[in-house]
Amino acid sequence: MTQVVLSLPAVVLGLLLNILDGISYGMIIFPATGVFIDLGAMGVSMFFVSTIISQLVYSAGASGFPGANGSMMIEVVPFFHIMATRIARDLGETNQREIVATTLAAFAFSSVITGLTFFLLGHFRLGSLIGFFPRHILVGCIGGVGVFLIITGLNVSTRLQDDEFSLSLDTLLFFTRGSNLVLWAPAFALAVLLRVITSRWHHQLILPTYFLIIPVVFYIVVLSAGLNLDMLRRERWLFEAATSEEKWYQFYTYFDVTKTRWGPLWDTLPTQFALLFFNVLHPPLNVPALSVSLNLDVDTNKELIAHGYSNFLAGLAGTVPNYLVYVNTLLFYRVGGTTRLAGFMLALATSAVLLAGTGPIAYIPVMVVSALIFVLGIDLVKEALWDTRHRVSKMEYITIASIMVAMTVWDFVIGVLFGIVVSCFFFVIQNSQRRSIRGMHTGETTMSTVRRPSAHRAYLREVSRQTTVLHLQGFLFFGTIAHVEETIRTLVTEPAWVHAPIRFLVLDFALVLGVDLSAAEAFVRVQRLLSGRKVALVISGAGDGKVLRALECVGLLELPDVELFVTFNDAMEWTENVYLRAWFDSSSEEAKPVSLPGREDSRYMDLQESFPHSPRRAQLRDAGWRIMASDNSKGKSKSKGKSDMPAASPEPFNTLEQAFSPYAADRAVLEQLAPYFERIAVPKDHVLWRQGDAADGLYVIGAGVLRATYHFAAHTPVIEESMVPGTLAGELSGLAGLARNATVVAERPAVLWRLGVDALRRLETERPEVARTFTALVLKAAKLDFDILLSALATRQ
Repeated sequence: MTQVVLSLPAVVLGLLLNILDGISYGMIIFPATGVFIDLGAMGVSMFFVSTIISQLVYSAGASGFPGANGSMMIEVVPFFHIMATRIARDLGETNQREIVATTLAAFAFSSVITGLTFFLLGHFRLGSLIGFFPRHILVGCIGGVGVFLIITGLNVSTRLQDDEFSLSLDTLLFFTRGSNLVLWAPAFALAVLLRVITSRWHHQLILPTYFLIIPVVFYIVVLSAGLNLDMLRRERWLFEAATSEEKWYQFYTYFDVTKTRWGPLWDTLPTQFALLFFNVLHPPLNVPALSVSLNLDVDTNKELIAHGYSNFLAGLAGTVPNYLVYVNTLLFYRVGGTTRLAGFMLALATSAVLLAGTGPIAYIPVMVVSALIFVLGIDLVKEALWDTRHRVSKMEYITIASIMVAMTVWDFVIGVLFGIVVSCFFFVIQNSQRRSIRGMHTGETTMSTVRRPSAHRAYLREVSRQTTVLHLQGFLFFGTIAHVEETIRTLVTEPAWVHAPIRFLVLDFALVLGVDLSAAEAFVRVQRLLSGRKVALVISGAGDGKVLRALECVGLLELPDVELFVTFNDAMEWTENVYLRAWFDSSSEEAKPVSLPGREDSRYMDLQESFPHSPRRAQLRDAGWRIMASDNSKGKSKSKGKSDMPAASPEPFNTLEQAFSPYAADRAVLEQLAPYFERIAVPKDHVLWRQGDAADGLYVIGAGVLRATYHFAAHTPVIEESMVPGTLAGELSGLAGLARNATVVAERPAVLWRLGVDALRRLETERPEVARTFTALVLKAAKLDFDILLSALATRQ
């Protein structure tokens, strides 16, 4: 009993809101024209039946909100008018019973398909799917409904039939005529006054109290002036008594299968689907907002299932769609309606109003109904045009306004379709203006993470200018690919080609979300253009999903001079190996075979061929002689300059010299270091250490290739670094005695020279000066190696 008493204020408020909504919006379910002109009371009954069904379903436990308030879906009234008008036009005004029976069947069918759609969305947990629909289209539709309600408020106030309204000068003159102006202007002024009041004071009881005061004041004036009620009805200040004498169940007498015409009903399907589209957008938006306002954790999919039940049952009961009302529920909670008992009490009270019949409608001032309609219409137009003025882009604002115009000038179905088309058009324009090229570099600034001897690195830094890298991003489609194609054409045409000819074009697809057919075919055109210039197209980061399939479908990967790599680093590593192999194969300066990491099918580039007529080959040849050959000759001259050194120095001296000679190492220091190193041979795929292991020393690579894998943190990409002969591995952790920061595996069979922890301690004890010099050499080498690694990582961001 205590709970019943505590719930009474909420029930009274909820009932008052239902009565106000029912009288205002139930009266306009049917268009005020032709055979429907006297069906306003029937619409009120249908409103209450739908509201009671939704209230019972939600209060029975289907909703996660114990005090949920259900009501007829007001915003879809324009679609009801479109269906009813179309059916009347198809059947002819003389067939009244057929028109009404078919219209009622169409309304009930809209509830059934709405219920089934909500149930399926909730059952398959697709509630979040609605969030992907453009919000500004919904806002434009809401604004269109607002304009419709304002026009309806004018029609209700002046009793102008819907088919007589038009956007013309005659209509404007009709509404500004004195006898009509005094009918709608007070109602409109009352709506504006309410919004002025609520803009300053925010109390949940202002609205119901306001609309209770209006009829009281109205009848005080009527009694004071001694006005006759029948005269007020003739002058359109009160509703006609004849329209309010029907029983609440009167609309069921119009249902007649034999009178229902299925052809016109079938013709309403486009409008039914537009109505359905509009219906399903509301609950997924209202439910999360209400959840936040009430601080309740509810499942959106469960609420969709509840909407499915309530609408399906409403359809079986022959009435219109319904939904959970955000504002009513929020007010209901704030005055104590937080239990399911309160919801059942509200359903019972609303049923009592329904059973009482529609007789009291004859005594309700028309301005009360019109003012309520104006209030909602003004709110919706304000939400669409005023509230969004600084929150959306210009294109989105134009879309919102254009949808409202299309809905007003033509109809709501065309308005919805127009909004979708305009949004797609603007989407293409906006995305085509976005940069699809995230960055453009040359190979000298985006080198791979391979640790190479300094001579190789210097050579690559110069010749990699012939490699151009384009980092692509976003979705590549017909609107964005034009810029990419034009950029590539610029690279291989005059005057860019004369200034900087290229040999490799690397396209990084790591941040590309998708490629449409137009973009994929554009890459085929690009490949043909590059092939004419003998430029190889190198593709990386395409993954194994839709991007790769799009490129495969147009046959791009099967064309000559096209190479595919999993990662961008693999692609850059491969191009660098091509440059190095080209020099080694054309020169006898390299005394022993050189191990190169990564893929071994390097392209063949004969530097002797066409020399010196090709600028690209001339640059490679010149850089090779200046850097690679001179580095070898320096090493040989040093050997000849030392008479006490044998012709062929034993290992590990040669390996140490290759690793440290670029840093001005004294050969005498290297000779003293050599005895402290031990030789280790490891097979392919042998794990030298894992990340986190204790350091056992540092290594100098004599032959083969090692690959280090860095795992810095969860959910971050793995970083790989290859190490070739003449470079160091594990140097910093070995010197510092700290845990390993990477996992190192032999990519190829390798010969390593290790300075173990114990050997390092002996070196520091026996030869401290040599140990200090060695530490300085290691730090210099590590610094350059890490500069290369950081530079490579920075250009991949």
